[in-house]
Amino acid sequence: MKGVILAAGKGSRLYPVTFFTPKPLLPMANRPTLHYAFDRLKEMGVTDICIVVGENESIMKESLGDGSQFGIHLSYVRQTEPKGLAHAVGFAQEFVGDDNFVLYLGDAVYGSDFKEIASRFEASGVANLNLVKAVEDPSRFGVANVEGDRIVKLVEKPKEPESNLAMAGMYFFGPQLWKVLPDLQPSGRGEYEITDAIQMLIDRGETVLAGVYEGDWFDTGTLDSFLETSFYLSKGESLNAGSLEGEAGPMVIIGEGATVSVGKISDSVILPGANVTVSGEVRHAVLGGTVKVDGDVVNAIVYDDDRR
Repeated sequence: MKGVILAAGKGSRLYPVTFFTPKPLLPMANRPTLHYAFDRLKEMGVTDICIVVGENESIMKESLGDGSQFGIHLSYVRQTEPKGLAHAVGFAQEFVGDDNFVLYLGDAVYGSDFKEIASRFEASGVANLNLVKAVEDPSRFGVANVEGDRIVKLVEKPKEPESNLAMAGMYFFGPQLWKVLPDLQPSGRGEYEITDAIQMLIDRGETVLAGVYEGDWFDTGTLDSFLETSFYLSKGESLNAGSLEGEAGPMVIIGEGATVSVGKISDSVILPGANVTVSGEVRHAVLGGTVKVDGDVVNAIVYDDDRR
């Protein structure tokens, strides 16, 4: 089985940091986010991986290379414009060919492996198996309506959900997917949705299964989730790989080569190589580059004097 990672997004919810560092390369507990994806794919025996990139192509290739340093082989294809997940995966068709593949969203982080779910998909011979997770508020997600272990309908952010199973950002596909993509139409927001492609598989009589995931799952695309995931991966402990002058509170991650001079810092991440000087308190923040602030930095993402 091959792997496809979607990593073309601009990470606009984490601007301005992602102007300089693509979201998939942002350090989570002092490791780039995509490294955790590589770990999970390797656990499933997936080592031949294609990364779908966008405007971040050059820096992604420079950072990750051919993948040999991670024990994998990386290929790259470029999504020409952002038109949705189903549009993005279409660029990997030549790489995948007639093989089965696992589609992994590059900003997702998971707390446990998928070996059993992957084995179940491979043994089943079905067109598609999707990772789903029971959540308290399914109206925020794409929701899978199931009969037994089969998905019979997908509903995007339903006002009155019929199920509490949210689509959890990982999809296993057979080559049947390539037959439906040419017939896919843009959604109301102008994108080609992967959930619409899966619904087409269902409507055409293909078997689509739900793989219920019991582990922890994070989408790292916002400030809150970025910090939460970083501290989860660090097991709630502060990690200081740089130089700190000032008082350190709980849950602080300082990247390699960073220098930090603050009054007090807590619940924050300083990116590798940053040079941060803040006369007051830093709390619930992500800082990178050269930052000098006369005052406090609270509930903020700051890069290169963006705040002042």
